[in-house]
Amino acid sequence: MNNINKNFNKGAILIYLIIVIFIFSVLMVPLLGIVLGQINYLKTSVAKEQALQIAEAGINYYQWRLSHFPGDYQDGTGASGPYVHSYTDKDVQEIIGSFSLEITPPLTGSTIITIKSTGWTDKYPNIKKTITVSYGIPSLAEYSFLSNSYIWIGQNETVSGRLRSNNGIRFDGYTNAPVQSAKETYECPSNQGPPCPANKDGVWGLAPIFVRKFWEFPVPSTDFSTITYDFSSLKSLAQSGGIYLPPSNKKGYSIVFKSNGTVDIYKVTSLRYNPSGQDINKVPRSEYTDYDNRSLQFNRNIPSSGIIYVEDKVWVEGNVKGRAMVAAGLLPYNYSSAPTIYIPNNIIYSTKDGSDVLGLIAQKDIVVTYHAPDDLEINAALVAQNGSAQFFYYNGNKKDSITTYGSIISFGQWTWSWVNGSNALVSGYRDTYSNYDANLLYGPPPSFPLSTSGYKQLDWKSN
Repeated sequence: MNNINKNFNKGAILIYLIIVIFIFSVLMVPLLGIVLGQINYLKTSVAKEQALQIAEAGINYYQWRLSHFPGDYQDGTGASGPYVHSYTDKDVQEIIGSFSLEITPPLTGSTIITIKSTGWTDKYPNIKKTITVSYGIPSLAEYSFLSNSYIWIGQNETVSGRLRSNNGIRFDGYTNAPVQSAKETYECPSNQGPPCPANKDGVWGLAPIFVRKFWEFPVPSTDFSTITYDFSSLKSLAQSGGIYLPPSNKKGYSIVFKSNGTVDIYKVTSLRYNPSGQDINKVPRSEYTDYDNRSLQFNRNIPSSGIIYVEDKVWVEGNVKGRAMVAAGLLPYNYSSAPTIYIPNNIIYSTKDGSDVLGLIAQKDIVVTYHAPDDLEINAALVAQNGSAQFFYYNGNKKDSITTYGSIISFGQWTWSWVNGSNALVSGYRDTYSNYDANLLYGPPPSFPLSTSGYKQLDWKSN
């Protein structure tokens, strides 16, 4: 009987053991699956992170390449991409993966380059991460207005966009952006109105309180030598693939932009009378500033290079469709013979989305003429390299409004308006509106000078 009980107990224990093993197996198999899944997830996560870091290494590599070879958009191969590179882990000095680069060069008229880098590891080649980054070189047309001299913004003047001077600024008007002077204090000249001459802050004036929050001084000065145009290079570009206009042996040239993307080129044969005036430096100016009779030379499409180089005085007006640069220069440079660009009528873009853009670069002055319209609009990036952007003083020649859309860079003092000691208009435009064209920052006119800061990151995204 005892043997029977012992055998029964042994059998019961075995059954219990089988049941426990079964239950344990039922519980452990999914648990083991979860553990294995977590291990695989961790491995995949590590592979994804490694792939992302390898893709980032590809971006860093091409950023380095751009800094050394700014115009290379083909990875030094001269062939189309994508461009695949092995990636070496510096800690173990072993190749652990690769990155593939796709480079999108700047569109015509832009400095923006897009780099797409895809990275992966050799262990998990199907796990890939992609980073897309855009870089651009800003142009020097980053200001609504930039001057090496004094600036006076009157009570009827509005500036949209950043304004900067290497000298002092009197600001009585309105703005929506920084007003920056390189001076902490300065001796304001008499032509900035009463109470000048006097010692003033770098930026001062009668602007409303809410405008004064935009005043900044002192700030680092702008090196105007970086704005110096290489007129010799511009001339060569015009001669090889643009429009080159040698000395006219007449009064100069007239350029009229047309809405169909062409330009009419005239020789000016006679000038229209105007009384003697005075420039911003109080120098008498007796020249006639408006053309009278012209002789059409030709009509031509805006050249693919966009460059129109003129070795003479030139009048510019019209409706701009396309991207162009008009440069007026005579080599070797001499201030007394350097050409001026005159603006006798409206200059209007067909569209203001960045596809139409005009640069006017004068070795000397950019002058709005005596007989210009009472309400004038100028769409352009204006550069008076060694002179001023200005309207001459003519006693009693008063006009209504001038609106600029673009950027103004003037080495000397700039003005469209002249006022007396009571701040009343005596010559020029009563109301002035300076509007910044933000498209110029990374889409400037052809051959417009770029910042020496090099490429800046504009956008970063990953999948």
